[in-house]
Amino acid sequence: MDYKELVKNCLKGKSEAQKQLYNHFAADMYGICYRYTKSAADAEDVLQEGFIKVFRNLQHYRQEGELGAWIRRIMVNTALNYLKQSKRYSTEMLYEEDHLHPVSTENPIIHLQAKELADLIRQLPTGCQTIFNLHAVEGFTHVEIGEMLGIHTGTSRSQYARARTMMVAWIEKRNEKIKQQRYAGK
Repeated sequence: MDYKELVKNCLKGKSEAQKQLYNHFAADMYGICYRYTKSAADAEDVLQEGFIKVFRNLQHYRQEGELGAWIRRIMVNTALNYLKQSKRYSTEMLYEEDHLHPVSTENPIIHLQAKELADLIRQLPTGCQTIFNLHAVEGFTHVEIGEMLGIHTGTSRSQYARARTMMVAWIEKRNEKIKQQRYAGK
């Protein structure tokens, strides 16, 4: 796909080009939105708002980097803004220092299907889920996360460690259950 031509046609207001851009990126971007929210409906809201921002700001895309990466960044920021503004999520986004766990350097070896891992991530408290996604999935540093969310770098590190600890415990429990089922001959 020729992204330069597609962007040029979108900027000219050609609806077919806009539809093509949306259809090409929507599924992947929905996955990003879904990782940050707790429901499909919320993910769809974030996706729609994100694409509105994409089309409003397409003239700022300098075509220096990958178009998908540029759109992804908009979707992540849109999801973060949605979480900050949503009353339903704001009460769950706890970053208070007294709820933090020490940073762990454990590196467990875990074998999971991608869908299982995504489901586990979505079960995390919203604050942990957000930081886990930003750091482990999107690759932001804790300094960047702190700036994006308006929290201390140490809070980001600690919440990430808390998320990892919770996920490791869930995975170990799952693996134990599987082992018991195999042993029982199920």
